[in-house]
Amino acid sequence: MSNFVNSKTVYGPVKSWRFGLSLGIDPIFETSTCSFNCVYCQLGHIQDITSLHKEYVPTQKILDDLKEKLDANTEIDVITYSGSGEPTLASNLSDIIDGIRTLAPTLPQYILTNATELHHQSVRDALVKLDKIIVKIDAADEELFSRVNRPASGITLSSVISGILELKKVYDGDIEIQSMFMPMNDKEFDEYAAILKKINPSAVQLNTPKRPYPLSWHRENRGNHEAIFDYEVRELKVISPERAKEIETRLTKATGLTILSVYR
Repeated sequence: MSNFVNSKTVYGPVKSWRFGLSLGIDPIFETSTCSFNCVYCQLGHIQDITSLHKEYVPTQKILDDLKEKLDANTEIDVITYSGSGEPTLASNLSDIIDGIRTLAPTLPQYILTNATELHHQSVRDALVKLDKIIVKIDAADEELFSRVNRPASGITLSSVISGILELKKVYDGDIEIQSMFMPMNDKEFDEYAAILKKINPSAVQLNTPKRPYPLSWHRENRGNHEAIFDYEVRELKVISPERAKEIETRLTKATGLTILSVYR
């Protein structure tokens, strides 16, 4: 795609409604690899649905790609780990974080994670080095969790919540919850509010799938907020601004938490 080149492990920066100019770090890269296969994923159907921890990309490759951006004086507000799947599957994530901190000590480092791997001590040890952690909760019961997130074998909503609570024991920074609301999962309000209260995040990001679902794997989908596609995609059902406002109002009242809506 000539209009949206994503040939490096470091991509963007993209304009995020949450973070400003966000420079993406992709420690997976070669193909889409994740412990979820969410029905709304911007990457489309995940090619490798797995919980395998390994070095997917050499640390030095990522640092070299980042140095190119820094040498070009690219405007960056924040560095965000995301990319071609679940970044905590990268066994060298801790080394990547340390290396980037050396190259760009003043840039905040965030991660978008589905929280499936937080039961691993090594993952928690890596994530405590970050400035903000954003975890995913899209469902309030196991049946809907299976339908929306379509996890790898052995992963449950209960295990995800337990992992987040384990992380909170050792992490003093901000943990935010990111939730993708669609007509299929915006009904379990009381159960969802109860999960939020149990986790007690610093904020909740209320989102809806404005980007379409690609019908084939393309690395260019990483951070494609401009929705530029030269291949087949499928539009997804979103919640309306009015419904989002209703959910935001009810959640604020039920939990007392800060709710950040994509429509605001």
